[in-house]
Amino acid sequence: MKLSALMTAVLLAAAATGAQAADTLAKIAESGKITLAYRESSVPFSYLDGGKPIGFSVELSNAVVDAVKKKLNKPNLEVALMPVTSANRIPLIQNGTVDLECGSTTNNTARGKDVAFAINHFYTGTRLLVKKSSHIKNYADLAKKQVASTTGTTNALVMRKYNTEKNLDMDIVLAKDHADAFLLVETDRTVAFAMDDILLFGQIANAKNPGDFEVVGDSLQVEPYGCMLPKDDPAFKKVVDDTIIDLMKSGRFEKMYDKWFMQPIPPRGTALGLPMSPQLRDNIKTPSDKPAT
Repeated sequence: MKLSALMTAVLLAAAATGAQAADTLAKIAESGKITLAYRESSVPFSYLDGGKPIGFSVELSNAVVDAVKKKLNKPNLEVALMPVTSANRIPLIQNGTVDLECGSTTNNTARGKDVAFAINHFYTGTRLLVKKSSHIKNYADLAKKQVASTTGTTNALVMRKYNTEKNLDMDIVLAKDHADAFLLVETDRTVAFAMDDILLFGQIANAKNPGDFEVVGDSLQVEPYGCMLPKDDPAFKKVVDDTIIDLMKSGRFEKMYDKWFMQPIPPRGTALGLPMSPQLRDNIKTPSDKPAT
């Protein structure tokens, strides 16, 4: 049966796209380089300390690199690091600039259309960072006030939806990254910063005057974090998943968690003191990459 020119072109394009999407390991092997994304202010997951990326998710990325080196038999594999923001992290995975992003990225069904996610490694929900002097305790107190969130996050979408549903008439101000959003509260340009609660605790831990701030409000939803990787690449996803599952089953994951969430962390030596959630404990027992809806 003869294919039309249009159909042939479509099939060839699909084949080319599929080939490109499914060969991350081959690309890494050929180039001798793996490119990791990092965040600059997602404490304690991925952030800068003295110009160097550190954090819980950075350690996950490094474990994957070790597994890739072993898989490809390339012990001297070059590791390139690239800073990303909430706004550009997904496009940079999609276009192949970045091979892996382990930060503070919510695994949800909408994003799953564009990228793939590894085994979930954290669970969180949207809450509010405020100054204690503001006397703000929940979302109703934000009516007709300016509230910060971060561009390209699920939290910004959640807050917009909540604002409309509850008719609060909030002015939602979107910052470039979490540090900038925190600065808006610190300098009284907004009364609150709406974000994943763990990231809010991280911002407070690194603040000049941590005692001035608190995290308040109901958790609007529970969302999992996962490492992002190219879509439709089962071979690379298996390497990433197997690495995280091995960390969970061996007990190393819990030790990493204790290091970054319970013990004092750089740069100020402040401990977040956040015990592991029931959802994460369940995920360690039965690892899953199930997304939020």
